[in-house]
Amino acid sequence: MSSIDTGVIDAHNDTLRRHVHHDYEHLGEQLARRGIDIETVRSQVAAFGVAIPSWGVGTGGTRFARFPGRGEPRHVFDKLQDCGVIQQLARATPTVSLHIPWDKCSDWSELRQAAAAAGLGFDAMNSNTFSDQKGQTHSYKYGSLSHTDAATRAQAVAHNLDCIEIGRQLGSKALTVWVGDGSNFPGQQHFRRAFDRYLDSARQIYAALPGDWRMFLEHKIAEPAFYSTVIQDWGSSFLAAQALGPQAQCLVDLGHHAPNVNIELIVARLIAAGKLAGFHFNDSKYGDDDLDAGSVSPYRLFLVFNELVSAAHEGVSYDPTYMLDQSHNVTDPIESLMTSAVQVQRSLAQALIVDRTALDAAQDTNDAMTATHLLKQGFQTDVTPILQRVRLDAGGAIDPVGAYRTSGYRQRMAEQRPAVVGGSGGIV
Repeated sequence: MSSIDTGVIDAHNDTLRRHVHHDYEHLGEQLARRGIDIETVRSQVAAFGVAIPSWGVGTGGTRFARFPGRGEPRHVFDKLQDCGVIQQLARATPTVSLHIPWDKCSDWSELRQAAAAAGLGFDAMNSNTFSDQKGQTHSYKYGSLSHTDAATRAQAVAHNLDCIEIGRQLGSKALTVWVGDGSNFPGQQHFRRAFDRYLDSARQIYAALPGDWRMFLEHKIAEPAFYSTVIQDWGSSFLAAQALGPQAQCLVDLGHHAPNVNIELIVARLIAAGKLAGFHFNDSKYGDDDLDAGSVSPYRLFLVFNELVSAAHEGVSYDPTYMLDQSHNVTDPIESLMTSAVQVQRSLAQALIVDRTALDAAQDTNDAMTATHLLKQGFQTDVTPILQRVRLDAGGAIDPVGAYRTSGYRQRMAEQRPAVVGGSGGIV
């Protein structure tokens, strides 16, 4: 697979290398005065990785229109090529999450080899029972796993079992299940029966999980069903995960909540219950906008990581997975994904430099001002030198977007991959 010439990356790094080492040393001195060891923080950030969704490297869209970008991936092998470039430059995205049937191919062993050649592995598999596919016998217009028709439910279950088998061949260890099931009018759906049908279908999928797999249940407050959704919030997700068993956990997508919901509190509750599956990182302003992570509410993202670091500090056992889930409507998807991966790393690093001992003391004595100051101190610290050192040490780019633009990769892909003519309606 074509990647970016390492000479381009090295040349770009040479112009910044001296400044990185100086800034890192200076930040280390600042953190040492707070009792924080910068090397410990750097090693923890270096060990962190966030998955790229295969669909994320394509141009997104809205319910109204989609405007194609240059050099878009034509198939799953092109997607892996773009994901490999992101990992090559940012060194924070070692895995890819596939979506079936969007990413179907004729030879899964060939795909696994292509991923390995690009330095990538496979994260959770994602099933699609929210839209109809060509040749599909039963429609999902009125639901899938919770449909009133048993044959439609059986079809949706069978699709998820196919995803498990594909993931098994690729080395994946999880299945993410999100359904658009719900209703658009009061009275259209019997709420309790719909949830019971969902559970019955989900149990059949759960029974097929390999012993070392997990099943991630993803909730969403609305869309495509605008009056009610079957798995509408973390409470419904938690109830379902409890009913299914220990391999079922709750996935938190930052854009799938009602306005002003305290997401970091939900994270804390799921950690305490042993049901936190992981995250789909994005940002939003008016709804499930799928904006770049941290582009609107970086402090909220930091507060999520504060809960994760707090749990780890206290020795609480949990094993979340991390993935970006964004729609890139007006930006180059590769640039947005790299920027988001760095932002997620940044939030982790900021949470790691919070003085946990002082924070515990402030909380125990109800010192609200000191407690919030300690969090703000971590959030307002510029940890860029740590992130730059992590990339530099791993052979990545100090400035991923700058190196990417210098490389001319997008222009090359535009020449190699036929352009899609004109705009189109809706998300594809």
